[in-house]
Amino acid sequence: MDDTRRIQVLRHPAGLRQDDLVVTEEPLEIRVEGRPLSVTMRSPGHDRELAAGFLYAEGVIDGADDLSAMRKVRSPQDPQDNTLDALLAPGVSLDEARFASAQRSVFASSSCGVCGKATLENVLRDLPPLTTPRRASPELLLSLPPRMLPAQAAFHATGGVHAAALFDFDGGLEVLREDVGRHNAVDKVLGWRLLQDRVPVDDRVLLVSGRIGFEIVQKALVARIPVLAAVGAPTSLAVDLARVSGMQLVGFLRRDSFNEYSP
Repeated sequence: MDDTRRIQVLRHPAGLRQDDLVVTEEPLEIRVEGRPLSVTMRSPGHDRELAAGFLYAEGVIDGADDLSAMRKVRSPQDPQDNTLDALLAPGVSLDEARFASAQRSVFASSSCGVCGKATLENVLRDLPPLTTPRRASPELLLSLPPRMLPAQAAFHATGGVHAAALFDFDGGLEVLREDVGRHNAVDKVLGWRLLQDRVPVDDRVLLVSGRIGFEIVQKALVARIPVLAAVGAPTSLAVDLARVSGMQLVGFLRRDSFNEYSP
């Protein structure tokens, strides 16, 4: 697997040297028409999905028709081919305001100097609430973690990656992606849908393996996902955004229980 690497470790208390697998982490530079946009640390693999999902979630593109190609940039300075350039389709111009906003978001964090209220207002200015939100039943939600876990091959091998998965409302697993970064895993599944020209994603449940921060709810809202669930906890701003947008937000989803944070 591209996203794992075999190393030798010293196991204690026996002091034996054994082979082990660790998750691979390498930078990916994302460019648009040759212009650098972001550098993200990720697990190699599904890079085009990651870049497409990132561009979609950040509002740089609206759909698959906006792209003409996504190509790796090869150079002696980058022997691992860790640079990807997204080329826009003929007639599609780059929105400079969106591009600048996406650049700024790369350097933002949950502890940046923007208060929660201002952040919500900025998001909702461009992303209206869901108009016809769907809801997942308790029975459906409780069935999802046991269906996701067996598909997490890299996690079983290394214990060091996050997962994001899309399920239909019958509980069928549509796509699962793993990455060292939570946001990257979400971008990969959104990119998978976008590259099939199947966005918005208003007919699926998104399940993530870690906690839910504000940015993940924002990505789900861009894709118009009605139900977002996690095995971990949400943050306060994630709950606020889900509530005002009409998204069903679920946390601490285990085999027999969960918390629902929004109606």
